[in-house]
Amino acid sequence: MEQGMQPTGHLYIQTNEVKNFVIHYARNEDGTIHEVERIATGGAGSGVYKPISGQESAPNAFEAAGSVIVTADKRFLFATNGGDNSVSSFGVGEDGKLTLIDVKRTGNVVAGRSGTAKSLAYVPASGTLYVLHSFGPDHIRLMSVDADGKLKARPEGYTINTPDKPLRVSTMIVLSPDEKFIVVGTTFDQPAKANPDGSPILWADQPDGSKKSVASNAPDPDGIIVFPVRQDGSLAEGLFQDGGGGSPFYPAFLHHRPQHFVIGYAVADGVALATLGEDGKIATGPVVKIDTSAGLPSELCWLAVSPDDQWVFATNFGYSNISSFRIDGDVISLVHSSASPKVPGDGTFRALNGTVSSGPSDNWLTPDGGFLYQIYANASKLIGYAVQADGSLSEVTSAEIPYNSPQGLAGF
Repeated sequence: MEQGMQPTGHLYIQTNEVKNFVIHYARNEDGTIHEVERIATGGAGSGVYKPISGQESAPNAFEAAGSVIVTADKRFLFATNGGDNSVSSFGVGEDGKLTLIDVKRTGNVVAGRSGTAKSLAYVPASGTLYVLHSFGPDHIRLMSVDADGKLKARPEGYTINTPDKPLRVSTMIVLSPDEKFIVVGTTFDQPAKANPDGSPILWADQPDGSKKSVASNAPDPDGIIVFPVRQDGSLAEGLFQDGGGGSPFYPAFLHHRPQHFVIGYAVADGVALATLGEDGKIATGPVVKIDTSAGLPSELCWLAVSPDDQWVFATNFGYSNISSFRIDGDVISLVHSSASPKVPGDGTFRALNGTVSSGPSDNWLTPDGGFLYQIYANASKLIGYAVQADGSLSEVTSAEIPYNSPQGLAGF
């Protein structure tokens, strides 16, 4: 894209570097992008260090989604700073350019080399920002946002731990379209430990001598937590519920059927269609799996739902590619296990299944459904694809991003 051309939209990613920045891209009608500016958040990321696993350098630092969000009225952008457990607020200009307004700590103390603040949801009616952390006990902390975008930490804290699972790892937080519920996804019931060769141990020894998967909801049916939202933004007691499969990482609500949402499973290796009732209880359909011949688990984690609710694009962290699914009524079906070619990394990172991966993480689909943007952190690339009529993806643009650290995509 020539920089003199008039952009039709804007895209934002956080670098998650130790000195954290948000990169602002202008987006052209043909999907191509160019960098406009890098704005310091005033907070710290984790850098290449991955606090969720203790790896010195690896992508997807926090097992997270939604660390950068833009408010519906396009006035503010919020970004987490996982390194120091803070959040930055920015004003968004008519030209998409950002102005830093405020940065405040969430209230969770940083223990060790990095904090884990990572996923955001915002309720404009009460001016409440919800900040999810990988580790608890206070996985969810609240912030008040005033009319000018200033932040103030609130005292409330909410856990996804249970008495027998004091070290659970959450993934993302999402607000239901009616703003009545907060839905939290999970990935592990306790952090995965490493073998001497660096490969993960996904099974934990039990007191009776047996072994149990550390993946959440496998088999204990408590992997999704739904919190009713009170009028003042505080949360009622969480409802711990069956997520329908192993590691229900990513809940994504449909646009035109607001009580329906899709769940992406990091360990069950597929997606399912679910419903959320007026009482906050969920029901899930069967998991539709992708081709897992490349190894288990696929770590299918991030989802994007097309504006007409017909397509779901799912990012496979372990396979370095994207799958596509089609929704027809209450049925979801696999169309392409690999809707895009595999993007190679630098060869240094291996996923849970042992395969060499480029560590794709957050994605973002344009409001017209025409283009999908995908982070490949171990390849130092942000790639944009044109969505084809058959659900496949064709690369149209690419931008260089920092190595291993970036996360979070949002735009308009």
